[in-house]
Amino acid sequence: QVQLVESGGGLVQPGGSLRLSCAASGRTFSSYSMGWFRQAPGEERHIVAATSRGGGLTTYADSVKGRFTISRDNAKNTVHLQMNSLKPEDTAVYYCAAAAGVGYYRAPVEISQYNYWGQGTQVTVSS
Repeated sequence: QVQLVESGGGLVQPGGSLRLSCAASGRTFSSYSMGWFRQAPGEERHIVAATSRGGGLTTYADSVKGRFTISRDNAKNTVHLQMNSLKPEDTAVYYCAAAAGVGYYRAPVEISQYNYWGQGTQVTVSS
């Protein structure tokens, strides 16, 4: 129902910034809550940030709060993750995901609530 493609990952030094983008197909982008997840080596995939269908509500994992910002542009079918003050602990594969059947003012944080996933993009924070 929707295809997601992430971009913007790469190598960055600690303290640096990176902006991830997710492009979605279709005409129904605004019907999905959107989230960014990440999975580090040997770790379980978990929520990084999520936003409601209209972008008015956002939520963040405690580990990234104050450093990362999620945003969406429904007119362009895109969602972004601005990552500032990056730390080595942020190194992971980052995934864009879409959640269907969620209320308008909801930003889901559980993997089980998401239905569609991008292929992931690698973010490596290292000196």
